[in-house]
Amino acid sequence: MAIQRLNHAVLFIADLDRSVRFYTEVLGFTVVAGMAGQASFLRARDSTNDHDLGLFAMGTQAASSPAGRSTVGLYHLAWEVSTLGDLEQLQLDLASADALTGLSDHGTTKSLYGRDPDGIEFEIVWLVPAHLLAPDTSMTTRPLDLAREIGHYGRETRSGLGISVPLGVEV
Repeated sequence: MAIQRLNHAVLFIADLDRSVRFYTEVLGFTVVAGMAGQASFLRARDSTNDHDLGLFAMGTQAASSPAGRSTVGLYHLAWEVSTLGDLEQLQLDLASADALTGLSDHGTTKSLYGRDPDGIEFEIVWLVPAHLLAPDTSMTTRPLDLAREIGHYGRETRSGLGISVPLGVEV
């Protein structure tokens, strides 16, 4: 099976209105369909998918997921953005919503980490375009200095969009 990328994610959440508000107001998704009080389907701003995120309400009595603390489960979702300017704006939006949990430079990618109102973690990533990757670029984790990366690559340089290894490197 030749998988290219994740098409959409579906999350069980406690409060549908609260989650829809977060994903639309903070991350810029739009609601494209739904089932009143039960589910909503959202699309990311620049996406061509019919939906990128499905939210299914469990009710406010639902407990937080213990995944990663006491059980196995999903660690996080990762969404790509087009430019470092987009990443910079999302850093401000997430910080303003008290949802920003970290910033990492992974060598081939520049990432923000956040949590939604139910504590579900996500990553927002800008991929260094393949033609700008040095042949010895490797995956790493170190603190992200977003201002420095913008100075190096430019605010409006388009992401590698799904490419995160130097061209000619075997994976």
